[in-house]
Amino acid sequence: MQLCGIDFGNILGASGVQGFFGEGWWFHNIYKMLWRKQFDFSGMTFVSKTVTLRQRKGNVKGFLPSWARIDFFSGHMLNAMGLPNRGIETIVTENEWQKRTKPFMISIASVEPITEKRLDELSEIILCLKMFQKGFRAPFGLQINLSCPNTGHNLSEVINESEEALIRASFLNVPLMPKYSIASAPIQAIMELNKNPFCHGICVSNTLPFGFEGIDWQKVWGTKVSPLARLGGGGLSGKTLCPLVCEWIVRLRDAGFTKPINGGGGILCAQDVKRYHKAGASSVFLGSGATLRPWRVQEIIRCANSLTWR
Repeated sequence: MQLCGIDFGNILGASGVQGFFGEGWWFHNIYKMLWRKQFDFSGMTFVSKTVTLRQRKGNVKGFLPSWARIDFFSGHMLNAMGLPNRGIETIVTENEWQKRTKPFMISIASVEPITEKRLDELSEIILCLKMFQKGFRAPFGLQINLSCPNTGHNLSEVINESEEALIRASFLNVPLMPKYSIASAPIQAIMELNKNPFCHGICVSNTLPFGFEGIDWQKVWGTKVSPLARLGGGGLSGKTLCPLVCEWIVRLRDAGFTKPINGGGGILCAQDVKRYHKAGASSVFLGSGATLRPWRVQEIIRCANSLTWR
């Protein structure tokens, strides 16, 4: 996938699948012991875990069961992490992003409840990155998360502020790729980005908020009430997303959208990669599959890199 003449590859990591700097997560050590050759992210473009302006504790308190549920058998995950991170200034001053030698993506998000404040928050994130930009060895792009279901604000409002967010982020003069959820991104609204000079591509889809009407929750999760209701319900990732996101991409392409689409959600095997390819994606991203089917990580990456994308 080429953005502004920079090759970001055929497969990207979902934001955070390798942590903030590529360090991974504690359970990755177990996966590596069990599937040393298969659980390997080589050949995949790094995308950082989403960073906000200020430090956020999110909902992560203690062990995994407190903020997430995983069903390995059905291939689904539900999480309500709430974007925990140390804040952009702290993270960028650790100088890890600057050391990278291949193109990568930094994922950012504004979490204020009011549109005007969200945009101001975004501007401060951009300013912080601008201050350190000269120290980066490799080109980087910006993935602007406009869709996270666990931050508490009205998702439909976020779509309307996309153009202003892109204008402000253009100050960095790097590839810009807003990230959406099919649950809150009407085709007509996204079509407006087709003529926006600051939108170089889009990423879709983020997790789907529990209760999304396009899913039979009783069938998929065994209940119509989220086990994470006390944390806002959480967002679903995994198997069910793949056909839904692919269908959304087909409709967007049919509507005339010509810019690159980084598609993902529910990629658990090589065949799922081919479904995104057929739907009209320009590349894919690997997220839940790295947790739910770790022994297939290299298989998925190799498949993506064997295809010719639009």
